[in-house]
Amino acid sequence: MTTLRLAFAYLASRPLATILHVLMLALGVATAAFLLLFTSQAEERLARDAKPVDLVVGAKGSPLQLILSSVFHVDMPTGNIGLEESKAISRHPMVASATPVALGDSYRGHRIVGTDASFLGLYDAKVAAGRPFKEEMEVVVGSEVARRHQLAPGAKIVGSHGLAQAGPGHDEDPFEVVGVLAPTGTVIDRLVLTPVESVWHVHEHHGGAQPAPPAAAPTQGGRLEITALLVKYRTPLAAAMLPRLVNSSTSMQAASPAFESARLLDMVGVGVQTLQWFAAVMMASAALSVFVALTSALQERRYDLALLRTLGARPLRLASLSLAEGVTLLVSGVILGLALGHGAAHALGLWLAQSGSWPLAGLAWAPGEAMLVAAVFAGGFATCLVPAVQAYLSDPASLLAKR
Repeated sequence: MTTLRLAFAYLASRPLATILHVLMLALGVATAAFLLLFTSQAEERLARDAKPVDLVVGAKGSPLQLILSSVFHVDMPTGNIGLEESKAISRHPMVASATPVALGDSYRGHRIVGTDASFLGLYDAKVAAGRPFKEEMEVVVGSEVARRHQLAPGAKIVGSHGLAQAGPGHDEDPFEVVGVLAPTGTVIDRLVLTPVESVWHVHEHHGGAQPAPPAAAPTQGGRLEITALLVKYRTPLAAAMLPRLVNSSTSMQAASPAFESARLLDMVGVGVQTLQWFAAVMMASAALSVFVALTSALQERRYDLALLRTLGARPLRLASLSLAEGVTLLVSGVILGLALGHGAAHALGLWLAQSGSWPLAGLAWAPGEAMLVAAVFAGGFATCLVPAVQAYLSDPASLLAKR
C-alpha cells in the first residue's frame, strides 16, 4: 500500500474529526478569500469611477453624500444649486471642464442623469448603437441598462419620480432611447443619460406632484437648478485653491472624489480588518487542531508504526505518512475554502447585478490570494512537520518492549 493511500485510510477511519478539521480551515480560507475579492474589486471600482472627476460642486451638506450621489450614484443628493451660480465656477480660469448633473428621476432603479455631451467624454464612453442624445426627452442608456431591460434605439421608456424604483411614473412624458453605450466597466454602464432640459421639462409638468428629494428642476421663481457640477482641473494648483474658494465664498460646497473615496474605504476598512482577524484566528485554530489531531493519532498508532519499522519500513516512510495526513487535510481545506469564498462572491455578484448595483466578480482571482494560499500552506506545513519528525525519531524496539 502506498504512503498516500495509507494516509487516506487513516483519515477515513476518523471521518468526523477529519471533516471538522477540513471545515474549520475551509471557513477561515473562505472568509479571507471573500474579503480579498470584495475589497480589491471595491477599491478598483471606486478608483475607476472617481478618476475622471477632480472636484464635485454641489449643495452644502455631507461631502461624502455629495460624492456618493453625484459620482457613484448610490445615495440621495444633498440638494440643488443654481445654474447661474454653477456657471461662474465653469468659467473659472482654473477649470478645464465642468459637466452638469441633474438628478431626480430613475428608470427601474437606474438613475436618469440630466447632463450634456461632456459626460460621455469623462468616461471615454462610445455609442455602440444609435447616436448620442441631442434633443429634449432623448436618452442614451448604459450597456448594463440595455442588457437588463432589452433596450435598443427607438424604444420608449417612462421614468419614475424620485430615485427609488417604486416611485410614481411620468407616463405623460416618455423618453425615447436614441443610443446604447458600449461597456466601459464604470458607473456610466448603469445610468440613463439625457439633456438637462429633459429633467427640467419633466419636473415643470409635475410641479404639483410630491417632489423627489431633491428634484433638479426650475423653482417657483423660475430659477433653473442642477444637482452638481463635475469639475476637471486645468492646473494642479487648482486642487489647493478652487475647493477653498467654493467653500468659503459661495453658497455651494466642493468635495474631492479621491479624498472622500479614501475616507469611505477607511470607514469600511475597520469592519473588514475585524473580519480579517476573525479569519486569521479561524485558520490558526484549524492549524492547531490539525497539529493536535496528528500528534494524538501518532500516539494512538505508535505500535502500528513500530510494527511497520520491524517489517522493513524506513523512518522516512513513517515521517512521510504523518506528513501526508496533514498535507491532505491542508490541501482539502484550502481547495474547499477557495471554492466557498469564490462561490459566495459569485452569488453576491449575481444578486448585486440584478439589483442594479455594481457587479462583484466571484470567478476572478484577487491580487492577494496567492499570498494567502502560500501563507496557509507554509503555516500548515510547519505545523505538520512536528508530528512527522516525532514519527521519524520513534524507537520501535522500546515501543514494542513496552507492549
